[in-house]
Amino acid sequence: MIDIKSQAGIAVLTLMHGKANALDIELCEALAARFMELRGSDAKAVVVTGQGKIFSAGVDLKRLSEGGADYIRKFLPVLHKLYDTVFYHPKPVVAAINGHAIAGGCVLACCADRRIMAREGGRIGVTESLVGVPFPALAFEILRFAVPPRHLPEFTLSGATYATDVALQRGWIDEIAEPGELIEDAIAVAQELALLSPAAFAQTKMQIRQAVAERMAQSGKATDKAVTAIWTAPETLNHIRDYVARTLKKN
Repeated sequence: MIDIKSQAGIAVLTLMHGKANALDIELCEALAARFMELRGSDAKAVVVTGQGKIFSAGVDLKRLSEGGADYIRKFLPVLHKLYDTVFYHPKPVVAAINGHAIAGGCVLACCADRRIMAREGGRIGVTESLVGVPFPALAFEILRFAVPPRHLPEFTLSGATYATDVALQRGWIDEIAEPGELIEDAIAVAQELALLSPAAFAQTKMQIRQAVAERMAQSGKATDKAVTAIWTAPETLNHIRDYVARTLKKN
């Protein structure tokens, strides 16, 4: 499910969960657990990437539509824990986006300190509006944190995805790497960040993210209560099943 290697003191985590690295309960729990373990490890920084042509296609909509409201109520807190664990990880985190990073997979990439995407490797963006679901509180706050404010309404409401050159211009990613050099470039960036004092880096990172923590403390629970009600509503589940039928099964 997750391959872990150490290269030059950097932990390289490769998602290997089916063709699309879709986020289900098992993958979210496993990835969060790996990040918790890395807090106390000798690894100086973390690189997260995917296998094949997909970084992560986001939430496993087939599993969600089949599991219904009961599965959703179990899944959303696990997804929150994954994002919380990666976003607040005290060590440098670099997303090496090897291919498509869509919806929840895009949010996962946005948890990182730096995002590097393989040239013409795929598309990146959040498609929740097309699926018919609102963003969980932390997912939305991570997007608000990661992208230029002027583009946030377009990104979250349009459901558009972007090729690498446009993604760089719009602020989805920080740089582009040649496909064969992606991991090498990501490790180099991770090593550069790891040269900083670990304590100073962790404290500064927390200060940078403080506004997210404050908004979550103020309104996160209320937002997630409303979000869960919408995700589990019968009409939403019907919309999700229709979306799956129209877009996923034909592939």
